Amino acid sequence: MLLNNTVGFIGGGNMAEAIIKGLIAGGMAPRNIIVADPVQDRRALLASTLSVKTTDENSEVAQEADLIILSIKPQMAASVLSGLENTITPQKLVLSIMAGISTTIIEESLQSGVRVIRAMPNTPALVQAGATAICGGRRATEADLELTKELFALVGTVYQVGERQMDAVTGISGSGPAYVFSFIEALSDAGVKNGLPRDIATGLAVQTVLGSAQLLQQSNEHPAVLRDRVSSPGGTTIAALHTLENGRLHGLLMDAVDAAVKRSKELAGIKLL
Repeated sequence: MLLNNTVGFIGGGNMAEAIIKGLIAGGMAPRNIIVADPVQDRRALLASTLSVKTTDENSEVAQEADLIILSIKPQMAASVLSGLENTITPQKLVLSIMAGISTTIIEESLQSGVRVIRAMPNTPALVQAGATAICGGRRATEADLELTKELFALVGTVYQVGERQMDAVTGISGSGPAYVFSFIEALSDAGVKNGLPRDIATGLAVQTVLGSAQLLQQSNEHPAVLRDRVSSPGGTTIAALHTLENGRLHGLLMDAVDAAVKRSKELAGIKLL
């Protein structure tokens, strides 16, 4: 169903590029993809590397595409949506990957009857390992949701949630890669501090995180169960875990998610009308 549509992107950043690569890998012809971006060098890069059509006019995307993906920063929402009110018709499906901006806000900024879906992907979509959550607006149909699931399945896993849960999604998976990168960096630094070459320290840290995630995913066990299996009585791991608990690692991570959720809710307060 997805491959029969023309897909347009308003905003040609990294996430748009990841989705485009997934579409092409999934069988969509590059000629059925159009990208609007204000930066000429970015347009040239996407055209040369992915063979997609590019433009500097958002209205051109709105007119040509069946599925219009808003892949812009939420701070740009007001100016972009105001310029699309007369060009996005109710026959189009709008998919937003903007953090914090609700489907209701987008619906009220466009023509009456336009169908809107909101999604929160994350950067591992660049390597087809993303985690995406989606929710439908008031007029989105089951067919629209299935089309969106089909799209994001090309770049990772997809979950459907309620709109009220999207801020939590932003805090966990949307911002989550940054937490993981910081954790890997700290492990690598610790390895160097204790005598390992940087490349080996980083390689060990990356593979440990990757392998641990795969083990957790395949075992269907609670994380605490797998953690306890590594923690021998009187051993090195329990000593390290004691230090992490003293430093409130668990609480700090929860606080970090709370901060991201709070900011996502603040972004929803941007005045669009």
